[in-house]
Amino acid sequence: MLGKLARQHDPNVLVGFDHADDAGVYQIAPDQALVQTVDFFTPIVDDPYTFGQIAATNSLSDVYAMGGKPLTALALVCFPDKADLEILERILAGGLSKMIEAGCTVIGGHSIRDEETKFGYSVTGLVHPKKVLANAGAKPGDALLLTKALGTGVISTAIKKGKAEQSWIDAAVQSMITLNKRAAEVITAHVGPGPFGFAEGRLGPGQVEQSSTAGGQSPATHRGFKVNAMTDVTGFGLIGHARELALASDVSITIHATRVPLLKGALECVRAGHVPGGLKNNRDFVECLVEYADTVPDEVRTLLFDPQTAGGLLISVAAADSARLKQALSTTGVPAVEIGEVSARTKPLIRVKS
Repeated sequence: MLGKLARQHDPNVLVGFDHADDAGVYQIAPDQALVQTVDFFTPIVDDPYTFGQIAATNSLSDVYAMGGKPLTALALVCFPDKADLEILERILAGGLSKMIEAGCTVIGGHSIRDEETKFGYSVTGLVHPKKVLANAGAKPGDALLLTKALGTGVISTAIKKGKAEQSWIDAAVQSMITLNKRAAEVITAHVGPGPFGFAEGRLGPGQVEQSSTAGGQSPATHRGFKVNAMTDVTGFGLIGHARELALASDVSITIHATRVPLLKGALECVRAGHVPGGLKNNRDFVECLVEYADTVPDEVRTLLFDPQTAGGLLISVAAADSARLKQALSTTGVPAVEIGEVSARTKPLIRVKS
């Protein structure tokens, strides 16, 4: 719908909505840019505190996906007029716990009466203008890493139907309340300190200045890792967000289905028919761009479109740096998996192999 409206032309907008990126980026100084995002949704678990944690984790994710550091947040609340305010207090407390963990200060918010509870945040962060990790910039030959398992959408649907086993719920909740902070810190670590933690353009041994990419951004070389593009996997599913990365970067993508990590219970949920409407919408929209190997099971194909809440990061990194980046992430407790690779633009846009 935004594409149908009059375009605003502001040279300080480094990332707008042109390439369906995770957040907007607006330059405010030669070495500073704001990262701005907003997200809120209805409860997907029964416990109010846990719901608040999940909503906060999800809202913060887009700032991390752009290579930014969250600074401030505004709470967005929709709550029934006659509902128990202690429930709202628990939701807010859960959200605050994750904001504190992220080092992001809640400075206010807005609430309205609504028949259905909804909660989330508008988050503002900072990033160096030359270190933005947009979804444009992936290069042929790059490896694709994923930092979280898939399946929160189908498991959340099973929870709503009262059909989810406790071990499935525990695994999904743990994934959804895990910030992408540690992963982002590894990926965006710089050689030396500068304002707000940035390196002021200094390069480490063996590093070279990178050429510009689409949108005028430069791929960031972090601690020797040449990370060319990054996004997080949320509501459009792995295939949907891979599509956005491929289109923005003018490349094609291959995904190896057997390497894609899945949450405990995810396959069982699909087999039992616990498929959310969002998954069906994702599949209807994107599947025309996908070619599957005959050996990829249909339930796995289905999960590649599963809408994730507070999902992991999808990282396009130079193949030569993939193993070292995986090791660095693993050292900090982030179980990154290499799930595919980037190639020159061709048809189909996305190939899924076994």
